Amino acid sequence: MTEATREVPRDTSAVTLVDLHRSYGAVRALDGLSWRAPAGRITAVLGPNGAGKTTAIECAVGLGRPDRGEVRVAGVDPATADADHRARVGVMLQSGGLPGGSKPMRLLEHLSRLYAAPAEVAETARRLGVVDFAGTTIRRLSGGQKQRLALAAALLGRPEVLFLDEPAAGLDPHGRLEVWDIIRSLRDAGTTVVVTTHSFEEAERLADHLVIMNSGRTVAEGTLAEVTRGRPLEEVYFELTTRGRA
Repeated sequence: MTEATREVPRDTSAVTLVDLHRSYGAVRALDGLSWRAPAGRITAVLGPNGAGKTTAIECAVGLGRPDRGEVRVAGVDPATADADHRARVGVMLQSGGLPGGSKPMRLLEHLSRLYAAPAEVAETARRLGVVDFAGTTIRRLSGGQKQRLALAAALLGRPEVLFLDEPAAGLDPHGRLEVWDIIRSLRDAGTTVVVTTHSFEEAERLADHLVIMNSGRTVAEGTLAEVTRGRPLEEVYFELTTRGRA
C-alpha cells in the first residue's frame, strides 16, 4: 500500500477540535474550526499565513483557550489538564523560546529532569545531530540547528501526542530527510504526530491524515487520496485557500 492510500482508523482520535471560535479584537482567528488527528498517525495541517493554524495548535496544547468550542487531547481538555497529562504531550513551536545563553546539552539535561521517565539525553542528541554543535551557545546556532534542538527537547518526555510546528524549516535537504525519518519512526512506535507545514512535499511524504485550513475553518480533511482525488495537492490547496481572499 502506498503512502498516499494508507488506511486511517476512523474510530479513535487523539486530538479533536470541535467548532472552535477565537477572536483577537476584530480579528477572527478561528471561525468554527473542526478537525481531528487519528491516534498513532501523522496528521499534516496546511494553510496560508493567517489561516489560524498557530491559534489552533495553541488551543490544543493549552497555551490558549477558544472563546467557544471543544478541545480534547488524549481525552482531556488541555486548558485544565494536570501535570501528568502535560508530560504526555510534546510541543515544538517555531517561535522558539530556547534560552540563548545556555548550551544545547545543558538545556536538554535540565529539561529531562522535568520528566519521571525521560528519553535518554545522549541518544536523543545523537539522533538529532545536536552533538555536532553541543559546544556552541544557543544564540549562536543557525536556524536549522535550533530546529534540531527544539525537536530534541520535544522528544525528551517520550510523548504520546506530539505537536510540531514547521519541524523541517531551515534544514538542508539531508537534515529534512533525517527529520522526516524520525517523525515516521515515532508514528510507527505509536506516537500521534501533528505537523503544521507550508510544504506540499512534506505533507505528501508524511501525512496519513491531511487537514487544509483557510480563514479559521477547515476546508478539507481526510487522507491524501480523499482530499486530492487524483489531482496534485498544490492545485487543490490553491483552489481551496484562494476562495474568500482578496
